[in-house]
Amino acid sequence: MAQFTYKMVVRPTQLLHWGPIIALSVIFMISFTGMRCLLMWWPLHTPGGIFHLCIYCMWMFLVLYNYLLAAFKGPGFVPKGWRPDSEEEESYLQYCEVCEGFKSPRSHHCRKCDRCVMKMDHHCPWINSCCGHYNHANFVYFLFFAPVGCTHAGIVLMISTYKALNWQYYMYYTNDPIVQLGFVGFITAMFAIGLAIGVFIAVGMLFVIQIRVVIRNQTFIESWVCHWALDRERDPDEGEFIYPYHFGCWKNLSQVFTWSGMPKSDGITWPVREGCNQYTLTIEQIQQKALKRERTLEYLIVEKFSGSWIPFNKGCRVCFNMPCTDEPRIAVAAGDKVLVTRWKKHWLYGTKLLQNKIKSEKKKRIRGWFPRCCAKELVMDDCEHEEMIKNHNTEAAEPQSPDLGKKSN
Repeated sequence: MAQFTYKMVVRPTQLLHWGPIIALSVIFMISFTGMRCLLMWWPLHTPGGIFHLCIYCMWMFLVLYNYLLAAFKGPGFVPKGWRPDSEEEESYLQYCEVCEGFKSPRSHHCRKCDRCVMKMDHHCPWINSCCGHYNHANFVYFLFFAPVGCTHAGIVLMISTYKALNWQYYMYYTNDPIVQLGFVGFITAMFAIGLAIGVFIAVGMLFVIQIRVVIRNQTFIESWVCHWALDRERDPDEGEFIYPYHFGCWKNLSQVFTWSGMPKSDGITWPVREGCNQYTLTIEQIQQKALKRERTLEYLIVEKFSGSWIPFNKGCRVCFNMPCTDEPRIAVAAGDKVLVTRWKKHWLYGTKLLQNKIKSEKKKRIRGWFPRCCAKELVMDDCEHEEMIKNHNTEAAEPQSPDLGKKSN
């Protein structure tokens, strides 16, 4: 299989997004408010003052260092137009219409990054990038050091706030340094305490989730694939499904956390367990998608929907039962047809069928959620349903090699 050499490309606009702006604002708010209180409570001329400040600054450095590396290093993207060395291997891989190339094993297309991401776990708005193969270690380090740093800052802020409220006692009855905050300083300190507690809880929970991902060597997306693989009815010749990337806790950790800072795999070729090959998981994904297409239902749009996230004109039930996901909402007009693959009580998710007059043009599939009340299911017999699935599979496989099209159906 073709090899890949990673090269970090720093984008100046990486942090010009609401996620990094909020994340960095919270980090600096907690850090500098805590440092101001620390220097009043434990001045540099007191015993241990310099040591205490060095420890505090070390947490700040480690948090910012790993945050910026996770953002700028990026997850690693499959090169556009990538394809394996042989045509035979193409039949075991999925084709990405947007990137106009094949998805390497463990890669998935991110609609936010608009690229196929190596070992994609999820898209994180706080770093304005995906958490994936090359930045996973730095992302987990950040999730670890942020709660640790917030714990230190929170303790400093709470003790300083207490000393500021009782400054008269410390002035007249003790020799301790006086902490004086004033009204604005007190409000700022209390706000920073709230932020520190919130970061500790939220980021701490994310750290637990991500360390489990690393220990299992199984991304969030791959966990869903494995879940459905165990539930899927398998042919006798398929045998039991074996997840190919689990080597035990310590070996899994060593694949992500290395002294060099770079993971062991190149993002294209992966070490696999005995009895598995490079395409064990991708073949399972192709089969699951084939079953998903067999369950596809065709709906006719009878009422216009603008694609808004909160459609007040569709009623309270639709507004209060929105899908808990950042997946897009699609605009539909009366007369449109949509192939629905997922559904909830008040919402449907599917692919919009484009008109014949633009089918020959290069296009991207339009997929997303829309209210169920805007559509009605088209009743088809078995032959019509089979023809509809066949046409949909053909459209999805247009850029692919003939072998892959046969494998996907």
